Amino acid sequence: MSSPYNAKTTASEVVKDLAAEIKGKVILTTGVSPDTLGAYFVTTIAQAEPSMLILAGRSPAKVQKTADAITSAHPNVKVRVLQLDLGSFSAVREAAATVNGWDDVPHIDVLVNNAGIMAVDYGLTPDGFERQFGTNHLGHFLFTNLVMGKILKSKSPRVISVSSEGHRLSQIRWADYNFSNGETYDKWRAYGQSKTANMLMILSIAQKLGPRVQAYSLHPGVISTHLNDHIDFEADVLSLRNTDRQEGNKEGWYDSYIFKTMEEGTSTHVYAAFSPQLKDHNGAYFEDTGLANPWVHTVRPWATSAIEAERLWKLSEQLVGQEFNYASE
Repeated sequence: MSSPYNAKTTASEVVKDLAAEIKGKVILTTGVSPDTLGAYFVTTIAQAEPSMLILAGRSPAKVQKTADAITSAHPNVKVRVLQLDLGSFSAVREAAATVNGWDDVPHIDVLVNNAGIMAVDYGLTPDGFERQFGTNHLGHFLFTNLVMGKILKSKSPRVISVSSEGHRLSQIRWADYNFSNGETYDKWRAYGQSKTANMLMILSIAQKLGPRVQAYSLHPGVISTHLNDHIDFEADVLSLRNTDRQEGNKEGWYDSYIFKTMEEGTSTHVYAAFSPQLKDHNGAYFEDTGLANPWVHTVRPWATSAIEAERLWKLSEQLVGQEFNYASE
């Protein structure tokens, strides 16, 4: 499938083209604090008059700033703030219960799992999981499934997960996803594992719920945001390159990168969330505002395997302590 867009396409350009697909939709997006990709995504799609934007984040005060900016620029768009701490299962369950209790929001058309952390020092979530795996994957896995009832009530629902080219840094570490309680911790491998998990979860949703639900993952590009405020580029990029090459990637992830702007990075969010041309590619991974080429070095087979996806689904159910069976629905 060819896309009319490319790596330099902006989110505003895609919103203009897909305005009719966005108008009237209820869209829930995680990770929307100011000056983030999530915030840029929701403020840009607000131009096309969605019915409601549900903005989810750990800090209600920060998320409210994004909400206020949208309301000021687009007063006809309804905005609702949802407190969601993806690092805590109890907080995720509370947030999902809140959404499910909103009688005036009977369905969710698009869920965009955008929030995440990157290359942080070792630590455990309150539930005992390595923070990047716990926050980036397990929190989203639990939340997505807990609100799936409202997603399924949409006429054309989609679930989007923001992954990364960084998935190439690690497959799922089945026997040691917690890095031996920190003894073997590599922050870039941990990041890679969580981004691989993002792709595999989407593949599972497509397998279990397609064609009722369209599900896609994406790489937004290399973008300077608050996600990497803590990164020491001289030291950390050297560490990243070493990890990348140890995984068998001859060309380091950061050896030939080109930074994208926020506008360019979020164009793939918009395309994956709203393009009507994607139905034949349910479960696919996107980059540069189009379908990623599975034959190039940036897409690793461990992140596109149906077997790996099912293994991760079963492991995730075990870790969150709840099964989600859609076969009989």
